[in-house]
Amino acid sequence: MRARTTTGVSHYEVQKTRRAKFIEDWRDNRRDVVSLADVTLHDSPRGSRIGVYVGVDGDRPTRTMDALAHEFPPGTVTTVHRHSWDAMVLVVAGWGWTEIDGQRVEWGPGDSLHIPAWAWHRTGNDGSATARYLTFSSEPMLSTMGMSIVEDAGHTPYRDLAPRPEFTAHLDGDDPYARRVRRLGREQATRRAGRLHTSWDDLELVNTPRGTRTTFLLDRAIGYQASGITMAMFEIAPRRGQSMHRHPGEAWLYVLDGQGHTYLGTEPEGGTVHPWRKGDLIVVDHFLWHQHFNDDPERTAKVVRIHMFDSLLETMRALCDPLVLFEEPPTHIRDRQAGDPGTVDWPAPHRPSWP
Repeated sequence: MRARTTTGVSHYEVQKTRRAKFIEDWRDNRRDVVSLADVTLHDSPRGSRIGVYVGVDGDRPTRTMDALAHEFPPGTVTTVHRHSWDAMVLVVAGWGWTEIDGQRVEWGPGDSLHIPAWAWHRTGNDGSATARYLTFSSEPMLSTMGMSIVEDAGHTPYRDLAPRPEFTAHLDGDDPYARRVRRLGREQATRRAGRLHTSWDDLELVNTPRGTRTTFLLDRAIGYQASGITMAMFEIAPRRGQSMHRHPGEAWLYVLDGQGHTYLGTEPEGGTVHPWRKGDLIVVDHFLWHQHFNDDPERTAKVVRIHMFDSLLETMRALCDPLVLFEEPPTHIRDRQAGDPGTVDWPAPHRPSWP
């Protein structure tokens, strides 16, 4: 018996309608700033409390990355689980530990961690005060390909858990299959040897031409092997701003400290201004011009930027060449917007605190 399609209309009408609905739903749920007050924390079966800044599980769908808040009351030890995507962790309050594939990492405010794909992990708080961290993961990107998988193992000891998926490291030969096996084997060996933790005490902020001083938190430049997510922190001097720019892909900016506003627009002028303060998340959508300002006359503002750069943006650059995908004003305009960060008397960095 021959199978027949039953759409009743051509693929043109079906795809046109589907694409229009997707964009309509996307625009209905899009946010420019997610306030800390908008993030509702819920008790989870893992033993922690979880809230959503952006992500489909909080009715704020995204395409490449999500952003969640996690709270750990004193005495908490979560269940151990693993998933097919990787995640970056930014600690915003308290002290605790995370066990990643049996390796225990102690952390405190301002520290950051990488949880690789398929790594078993659990988190605990042995102290007397509540601990909190944010996670930024590639789950939405994996979900679009039907490859998001999560496995929870309760409180099973690590020694009794299955290892990460096995892989073949080497095959002899010069045929395409043998070449692929060796290429993927080298990639897995590299990814599984990546760095896991950055301590706040080891950070060194450096002045940039865009008017701020900045440092990597999690990035391949400092030894991490992530799926493409990169996390950096920049500091804006009192009453100053970062120079304007735009790029494709989503970018999240978590306000670690301070208060200010962000310009967002399809053009360098005529857009909208969005105020923010400590604990908020600035959502920069695809290819919008944006510029961030510190409104405090005395204190600096610290913002942590998360972007799916190394995988998504590099792929888009190759596919869209010669279209320019990272754009900023000419140097003389950029310098006028940014000012000279060398004239700023930057304060000593102190570990962040909860709002």
